[in-house]
Amino acid sequence: MKAVILAAGNGVRLKPITETRPKPLIPILCKPLLDWHLDRLAAVSIIDEVVIVTGYMGDIIRAYVMNRRLPFKVRFIEQGEPRGTGDAVVKGIEGMGSDDDVLIIYSDIFTPVNIIPEIVGESGNIIVGSEVDNPGDYGVLINEGNYFKGVVEKPINPPSRLVNAGIYKLKTRDILGNSDIKPSPRGELEFTDVLNNMSRRGVKIRIYKLPRASWIDIGKPWHVIEANKMALTMVKKEIKGRVIEPSHIIGEVYIGENSLVNPFTMIEGPAYIDREVEIGPNARIRPWSVICRGSKIGFSVEVKESIILENVHASHLTYIGDSIVCENVNLGAGTITANLRFDEATVKMLIKDHVEDTGRKKMGAVIGANVKTGVNVSLMPGVKIGSDTWIMPGSVVYRDVASNSIYYSDGRVEIKTGLNKDRISEK
Repeated sequence: MKAVILAAGNGVRLKPITETRPKPLIPILCKPLLDWHLDRLAAVSIIDEVVIVTGYMGDIIRAYVMNRRLPFKVRFIEQGEPRGTGDAVVKGIEGMGSDDDVLIIYSDIFTPVNIIPEIVGESGNIIVGSEVDNPGDYGVLINEGNYFKGVVEKPINPPSRLVNAGIYKLKTRDILGNSDIKPSPRGELEFTDVLNNMSRRGVKIRIYKLPRASWIDIGKPWHVIEANKMALTMVKKEIKGRVIEPSHIIGEVYIGENSLVNPFTMIEGPAYIDREVEIGPNARIRPWSVICRGSKIGFSVEVKESIILENVHASHLTYIGDSIVCENVNLGAGTITANLRFDEATVKMLIKDHVEDTGRKKMGAVIGANVKTGVNVSLMPGVKIGSDTWIMPGSVVYRDVASNSIYYSDGRVEIKTGLNKDRISEK
């Protein structure tokens, strides 16, 4: 059996996270999304080839996968012009036998439930569905007796809560025989239109339903927090690093190899601390936090329900709440991520030039890679800081800050140049 992973998306709505890494390499419990899919495919012995369709930052995805040892052949196809999921699937299955079954997986979805072995063992065509609370944001499945009758994209009045989960097992001949589709209103060839063609022309597709609240499409920054929370429900207490007493570790907490927990630190699970991390002294890690390899959470630093990526330094007197901090960030003493509005309304965030409600009463900042904040910086709820940006000491940031810029305490913003960087370093 073959499998196709769609990994060509540019992840615009996830910026600044995707400014320095492609969407399939966003980590869940410090493990890239793509690895979750590859590991599950590797556990199925009949899968002998996986095709990965790439686009944005495809060279980084290719280099990452080629460094992995996998039990199947991996082939890469560059989609080229981003013409939609329908185009990507057709390119991915080129050269496969007409009678082959093929697994198709969208790389930007996450579920803690490994359904791959089960659907591989089933006969016939299968589409996976998941019940969600906001079906109008997705493709809603029309279901008759557990058989697929159609999909309606982002309907105003959804016919059900069951949405397309982005995992399929289909015959290649059924895909190719129904790929005569026209571009959608957004100018792309949608794979859901291929599925609708199949249904109209009498091809039977059974619907496999995931357990409720066990699936997420990672399309916006706060989804990264929610996906990690799903994964944290699987964590069991395991301490492989060194813990110096007195420290308190409560609940389901994983601490990886060569990590160090310094004295007077409290860690409350569920929490995941990767290898080569240093915590404390006198730090507090609150539930639903993930801290990735090489990061340092230092003296009197508190982390609450946040995702800290690789090599982040928050060395002292910092609060990180309901936030995402990307790789190689340095947070100066007294940096605060505010996560609650005065009116206690849900926090909104600017996504692709329009404001969207995160649905979260508490939501802090999204800080891109290589950012530096000075002492006593405050970031207001829902603010995004672009990668390679400096936030100068004493700043209170109420709005998003562009990448590769300097934000001054009086609210001025300059794009970095050699001249202004030299001027700052001399002061």
